[in-house]
Amino acid sequence: MEPRLKQMYKDTIVKELQKKYEYENVMDIPKIEKIVLSMGVGKAIQDKKKVETAADDLTLIAGQKAVKTKSKKSIAAFKLRDGMEIGCMVTLRASRMYEFLDRLINISLPRVKDFRGVKATGFDGRGNFSMGIQEHLIFPEINFDKIDEIKGLNITIVTTAKNDDEAKTLLQLFNMPFVKR
Repeated sequence: MEPRLKQMYKDTIVKELQKKYEYENVMDIPKIEKIVLSMGVGKAIQDKKKVETAADDLTLIAGQKAVKTKSKKSIAAFKLRDGMEIGCMVTLRASRMYEFLDRLINISLPRVKDFRGVKATGFDGRGNFSMGIQEHLIFPEINFDKIDEIKGLNITIVTTAKNDDEAKTLLQLFNMPFVKR
């Protein structure tokens, strides 16, 4: 069974983008390449179990095993040594990516308190979009009772769009709730 958003992309979004930007080649039409989820755990310097719990939470959210990330250099002021585990990340592609995006847009983001939309300032100039979530509790996979502390989460959506305008249009067609100005 194909994910709902992937089917929507094939059936309607491709045609909309083709009509709006008048692509001559089908391969020029922007698509989502991957979604990268990451958590930085600053408190992991004092307590190594913090990275474990963050990785477990990220695994639950993504539906795919999280990889622990290590520091690249030592910073004495933060008591950080080279090679210490300091965060975790997951890269989603294909069906898992579309299923996560569907859950993010339709279930998780509406659960944010006082949610008015996602700011469109997260584009990098090359068609990629990044956003931060302050509470990982908005995801229904997380059991509220087993959480010892609230963690933040970074989400980066990597697209094949050539510029920010094309990428924003692509995400809007996926119903990403951008703030209206």
